[in-house]
Amino acid sequence: MGLIPSWATDPSIGFKTINARFETVTTTASFRDPFRTQRCLFPGDGFYEWTRDGRTKLPYCFEVGNGELFAFAGLWDRWTDPRGEVIETCTILTTTPNAVTGVVHDRMPVILKADAYDGWLNPAARDTDAAVRLLCPYADSMRRYLVSTRTNQVQNDDAERAKRVEVGACRVRRQ
Repeated sequence: MGLIPSWATDPSIGFKTINARFETVTTTASFRDPFRTQRCLFPGDGFYEWTRDGRTKLPYCFEVGNGELFAFAGLWDRWTDPRGEVIETCTILTTTPNAVTGVVHDRMPVILKADAYDGWLNPAARDTDAAVRLLCPYADSMRRYLVSTRTNQVQNDDAERAKRVEVGACRVRRQ
């Protein structure tokens, strides 16, 4: 589930707002207001994208530098359901890919540099033009590597799924 705008009448809109494209973040109704004052960061040490090899989805892990922590640019909002329960939701911003991610996918999450965190999070900084300028493809050192297709199943939440594998070793055997 992604961001449910405060004005939404149906929470299922959150299934369509998992990501926010930087190109339309200032004009799309779901993201326009949160972009002005409700920006957030998602810490991470990597992210996954998939490509197809025939009928198999091959997952790649992408890291910054040598696996350092970094932050994705995000937005959040607060929605109140008909019973009065408040639900806070969020979305990650995406941009065009850089050379490392573009081989696998046509989009990538916006990765902010540490010196941009304070400006991104400052709710008083309402200069959306300055914020939009931060939403570019990450230009510093990144790496990608193939990981096990175990990553394709949510129940496989362990360290083994994120280990680097060789191309021929990532096939899932069906029992």
